[in-house]
Amino acid sequence: MNARPSRAPLGRAIDAVRAYPRRAPATLGYVCLLLAGHAWIGRGASADRAADVLGHVSTNLENLGDHPLTALLGSVLFFDGTLTDVTSVEFVGTLITLGLGVCCFLAWTEHRWGTARAAAVFLGGHVAATLLTAAVVTVALRQGWYPPSTREALDYGVSYGAQTVLAIGTLALPRRARLPWVAFVLAWPLGGAEWTGPLPDFTTVGHLVAAALGFALLGVPAFRNRGSGATGSRPTEGDVGPRRSVPEPTSRSAGTGTRPSA
Repeated sequence: MNARPSRAPLGRAIDAVRAYPRRAPATLGYVCLLLAGHAWIGRGASADRAADVLGHVSTNLENLGDHPLTALLGSVLFFDGTLTDVTSVEFVGTLITLGLGVCCFLAWTEHRWGTARAAAVFLGGHVAATLLTAAVVTVALRQGWYPPSTREALDYGVSYGAQTVLAIGTLALPRRARLPWVAFVLAWPLGGAEWTGPLPDFTTVGHLVAAALGFALLGVPAFRNRGSGATGSRPTEGDVGPRRSVPEPTSRSAGTGTRPSA
């Protein structure tokens, strides 16, 4: 039997967009929430009100000591970046964290392992990286490596969670592309790092910690195998990630065995 011809890249991209709401409904809702929050901060709220809200949900040492849950959960309702200044470095960061991290690899994680596990990976990476970075900041302040103002620095957004899913999303790539991808995930935060001592700025430390957490999850057996997922078990034409081609049976009797898992 002749093999089915592969779809053109544009056709596959259109199929992926059409299948997105079904494959990753929670990710789609989260992206809409982030865009709404970004619009409200940028245009809906006054400058003072926006500054107060972002300052309250910032995951700096002061807020983590005063209202940790509000800071940890509230900080992932906004993203720190731009959607309009396309020539800026901040826009590149938005493409990586919001575009690749949330829109692509969080969606892939949700489709592969289900909504609950995807949320656990994303939020777990965000929370764990934040708390571990806070410990590093505490030590760095004692050693004089960071200025005292770091205790109250503005620090919010989705980038730590995005880094975690970017790292675990290594499984979505062909084997030959995985090592370059690992290098990219670890290298891009260092591109704009500021060094005031033996450590880069604390946000760079947080991104590297989040990536390390994601890569560590690759060694967990539960993440080495495809989960049942929340959006169906059979991959579609628009699915993200490598697929194995399964030869079609030549007769009805030849297809009575167990279907290989994708």
